[in-house]
Amino acid sequence: MLKEALYTGKILLFGEYGIIHDSMGLSIPYEPVHGSLKFESEEPEKAARSNMELRKYAAFLASTDQVQATFDIDRLKADLDAGLYFDSTIPQGFGVGSSGALVAAIYENYCLDSISSSSELPTEDLKRLKSILGQMETFFHGKSSGLDPLICYLNLPILIKSSSEMGTVGLPEQGHGKGAIFLLNTGMKGKTQPLVNHFLERCKEEGFRTMLKKEFKKYNDASIEAFLATDISGLMKNVKELSKVLLAHFSPMIPSIFQKLWKQGIETNAYYLKLCGSGGGGFILGFTEDFDKAESMLSGYELNRIHSF
Repeated sequence: MLKEALYTGKILLFGEYGIIHDSMGLSIPYEPVHGSLKFESEEPEKAARSNMELRKYAAFLASTDQVQATFDIDRLKADLDAGLYFDSTIPQGFGVGSSGALVAAIYENYCLDSISSSSELPTEDLKRLKSILGQMETFFHGKSSGLDPLICYLNLPILIKSSSEMGTVGLPEQGHGKGAIFLLNTGMKGKTQPLVNHFLERCKEEGFRTMLKKEFKKYNDASIEAFLATDISGLMKNVKELSKVLLAHFSPMIPSIFQKLWKQGIETNAYYLKLCGSGGGGFILGFTEDFDKAESMLSGYELNRIHSF
């Protein structure tokens, strides 16, 4: 029997790519978008497409030896024959967890030895859960940290301090000032796997690895610490430097049309942009001390405020 659960999207506020090389990461649930497993649909064509994709995923889970968990494949296949599909409002290719939510839903409903969802999981269980969910998500991205489906499964913010230390974390309360963190909708789908492959190739270069360690990690980690401490001036100072690093070294992940807007933000200090997930399209994250001004300068683009300060 299916669990009547909504699996929310997620936003990786900080740590894109860097968490592969031991930078800190901070990911939060994004509740405006979500998905759930269903049988009945008012959109039969959409449900049929989802059902077909789920069949491919079920075949992967049945045949792979890369996922360290056991699934009730017979029940999953029987449910697929009965019309099972994933009903989702999470846009695909936008960096907000479309595959993560699906993985979380399949894991919770069909894994026979699942780790229960809890805010008080021991660190070892949390790391094991993240590893299994990452193995499950490789079907969609080729390589996965497991962080996205972990957020979607737990529906809690996760702070990754290092490759060996992670846990749930409380977020600062929403403020009532002019400042905001926002999502900029590029209107373009991003493709995760080619960008991840490009990043991994660049990591073979000593100079690129040095930049990750000395520049990216420095400003990424300082941004997280400032955000969690509600140190807005420290947050904006470090996000500006992080934005510069991303523009200089991650340009393939930034659609060319948005590189001009990226630079404009840095030069005017009206806002600072950074990647939201793997980039290449989808959403871009923005940080500003004056949301109305940023909105005016970015007129013509859809901005969604996700945190105010």
